[in-house]
Formats: sequence, structure tokens, C-alpha cells
Amino acid sequence: MRHVARGLFIVFTVLRFGLDEVALSAFRQRWVRAFVRTVTLGRRLDEPRGVRLRRGLEKLGPIFVKFGQVLSTRRDLLPLDIADELAKLQDRVPPFPSAQARAMVEKAFGRRIDDLFSSFDAEPVASASIAQVHFATLKSGREVAVKVLRPGMLDVIDDDLSLLHMLARWVERLSADGKRLKPREVVAEFDGYLHDELDLVREASNAAQLRRNMDGLNLVLIPEMVWELCTPTVIVMERMRGVPINQIGRLREAGVDFPKLARDGVTIFFTQVFRDGFFHADMHPGNIQVSLEPGSFGRYIALDFGIIGTLTEFDKEYLAYNFIAFFRRDYKRVAELHVESGWVPPDTRVDALEGAIRAVCEPHFDRPLKDISLGQVLMRLFQTSRRFNVEIQPQLVLLQKTLLNIEGLGRQLDPELDLWTTAKPFLERWMNDQIGWRGLLERLKNEAPRYAQLLPELPRLVHQALLQQGLASPQAPLLGQLLVEQRRTNRLLQWLLGGALGFALGFAALQLWQRFGS
Repeated sequence: MRHVARGLFIVFTVLRFGLDEVALSAFRQRWVRAFVRTVTLGRRLDEPRGVRLRRGLEKLGPIFVKFGQVLSTRRDLLPLDIADELAKLQDRVPPFPSAQARAMVEKAFGRRIDDLFSSFDAEPVASASIAQVHFATLKSGREVAVKVLRPGMLDVIDDDLSLLHMLARWVERLSADGKRLKPREVVAEFDGYLHDELDLVREASNAAQLRRNMDGLNLVLIPEMVWELCTPTVIVMERMRGVPINQIGRLREAGVDFPKLARDGVTIFFTQVFRDGFFHADMHPGNIQVSLEPGSFGRYIALDFGIIGTLTEFDKEYLAYNFIAFFRRDYKRVAELHVESGWVPPDTRVDALEGAIRAVCEPHFDRPLKDISLGQVLMRLFQTSRRFNVEIQPQLVLLQKTLLNIEGLGRQLDPELDLWTTAKPFLERWMNDQIGWRGLLERLKNEAPRYAQLLPELPRLVHQALLQQGLASPQAPLLGQLLVEQRRTNRLLQWLLGGALGFALGFAALQLWQRFGS
């Protein structure tokens, strides 16, 4: 029953704001235009189409607002009037009353708001689909930002997600591409991300992890959490001072270096993805600012950490190998990687897949970002994947979304940016760190505690295995011999490990001397 009621509400909202007319007006066929005129008879659609689309998405709720936020970053794909209106969804969703926000803060901490803060701004500084933010000052004098979860979000999101799960099941049953597209797995991933975003303590933890990861990079600022004032519905964090990244005029007047800012954005993204496997996955302009403070001028400020993407070591290595092969235009290797990973059937002809990938990617190399639409490239790759039965990887959906956001930001900051040339050196350095001597030493260092604990126990474990197989008894001479040999084995292993480490260090020193000493 709830599904039916929610479905009827969606249909009513679409008709009320003329969203069907907005969608169909993009078609140029005469019969479509005639159909649009027919279905809009009797409806007053006086507001501009961009305003109607924005208001309709706001009315439909947080999932639809998220969709609008993603669209707003793709000014290359949308008419400017629609893109400008959808940009307001990033941080200017109609706020809920400040009295309600104050009541939620007091309920979360069990104290009067005047006992917590020396000042609390009634007007929110930002209001988005999930929460809104108020500036405040602690009793200690520290300036902070207070993020308050919108009331009633869980029920609305659960209703919409329930509809999406039902649609995914239909797609999987009725569509020929159902198995390949994995709609149920994709919706399940989306479900997890949205429910994570409703727990503000999880968001605070994400911010703390990202802040540690980015420490030392000196390219991005991330607010520090005030942990004693963090709950699932309200969190308090360091106040950040910056200019939203889409306010190009203000940043240009302040003297910000836009080409450097664009390159730094690419570096931050690839560092989070390939070095850490932990990346900010909601990088629309409402969540990205630029600092104009003297000590951090020109550095990014990241906000809102409710949606974070993670990658396994296998995913990172697979993607890195693919990117490197793309940058080197080694399309055969890209095709081989798809087969090796199991993304395409094992009987796929590598040469045929290689040719298809070359046809999609080759026209876009050595061109500035203004002449490339990554969205169109991904669309053509999607069409190619359908031909070759490539299985969609749900764990990479967030990465694809974030990559589109990055391209949209880069296009605004520096249309001349060569995305490929900027990213290639970073990935090559990362690969050298992973598979070169530095990577070997790092893995040895990480695994050393585990092996240091395991090696002295090895004789006992061997004897236990023999007992289980019936090849030894507790009274057998083998036990005594193994125990006698244990000390010798430990000493031998220490010599072997020490010798291997010494050889590795010596070789690394020789490489450094050859590179810098000559």
C-alpha cells in the first residue's frame, strides 16, 4: 500500500510541475512535440522549466535531490538554464525551521542550547537534502559548524529505496541485460550509502579518516570533529572559511591560480582512490570550497563526508593497470585485463574487444578537457560493454559518479586541462611504489609482525598437523627432535630475513646512487 501511495505521489508531482514536459521537450520529432502539447493541455506551467525541475525534485525528496546534484555538475550535457537551477540543490534546499533544529540539538545532547554554545545562528548557512548546517561558537570561544539531520528522513528514503528495489527486480527479470547490469546489486550499494549518510557519527568518522589520509599532502583542508559533541543526528566540527568552488568570479578576483587548482584536484582524487582506496564520493560544488586565508591560500576545503567510496586492493590494482594501459594506448592490455578479471566471458575474442575500446578512446587523447566529454566516453563504453557482455561492477558505481563530478569541476576551473597527461605521472609513480622495491620493502614491513609471531610456532604447528593426520604421536621422537630444532630454525630464519633485508636495502641504495649520484 505504501508503494502505491508513494508511486501516486511521484506521478502527481511529475504532472504538477510539468517534469514530463521538461523531459520530452528535448526531443525534436514533430510527433513528440505534438504529444507534449496534448498532455500539457489544462496545466498551468508558467514557471521556467529549470525552476519547475528543481522544485519538483525538492518535492520528491532526498534521492531525487541527489540525482539533481549529480546532473548539476554536467553543464556540458545540460542547457545552462537547467544547470543553473539544479546547482541550487547543492546547498540551497529549503531549510526546516530553526526552532526545530534547536530542539533536535538539545534532544541529542540532553542540554539547553545556551548551555552548549555562547552563540548559535538561527539562519542555516547551508541546507541540503539530508541535513542543514548552522554556525555557532562554543563556550571556549572556538567557532564551529553544527550539522543537524533533517527530521523524518529515514521513512522517506526507505519508501523510495523500496520502490527502487522493486524496479530492480523487474529489470532483472524482464530485461535481456538484467544479469549483466546487476540492478539489484547496484541498488543495494546505493541503499547502503544512503543509510550510512543518515548516521552522522559515521560521517564524522569518515572525516577523521580522510583528514589523517590527507595529512601531509598540503592540498586539501578537512574540518576536525569535536568528538564530545557528535551523535547520530547532530555533529559539531571545526568551522571552515572558504569560497564555494563554483564562485569563479570571487576566486579569480582573489588571485587563485585556476590551472594549479585543477591539477591539484586531479592529484587529490587519484591519491584518495589509488593510494588510500578511500575517497570522497560526493564532490559536487556545494561540498568543495577554496581557502583564501593567508596560511592556506588556494587550498581545497572538503565538506560533507556522508558518502565515502572504498576500494579493495584488487580493485585498486585492477583499475591502476587499466588506467596505465589506457594512458599508454595499450588497448590490447585493457582487453586482456577485462578477460583476466572475469568482467567479460572467458571466450571473448581479445582482438575484437581491443578494436572496440580503441574506437571509443583514441579520438579523445591529446585533447584539452573542454573538447572531451567523459560522460559521452562512458556512454560509448557502456554501449561497447553491452556488445561484449561486460558485467557491471556495483562497487565501482560511486567511482564512476565521482569521476564525472571531477570532470565537471575541472571543466569549470581550467578547460585547457589535459586530464590524461596530468594523471599519468601520478599513476606511474603509484605503480612503481606498488610493484617496485619500495613496495616490496613496505609489504615486508607490514607483514613482519605477523611472521615474527608465526615463525617460532612453526614446529609446533607442523607437529599438530602430523598428529591430526595420524603420522605422529605425543610420545614420538619427532616431537623432541622438532623442539630441539626450533631454536636452530629461528636463528636460520633470522639470518635469512636479515640477509634479504640487507640485500634489498643495498640494492635500493645503489639505485638511488645511480639516479642522483652521477
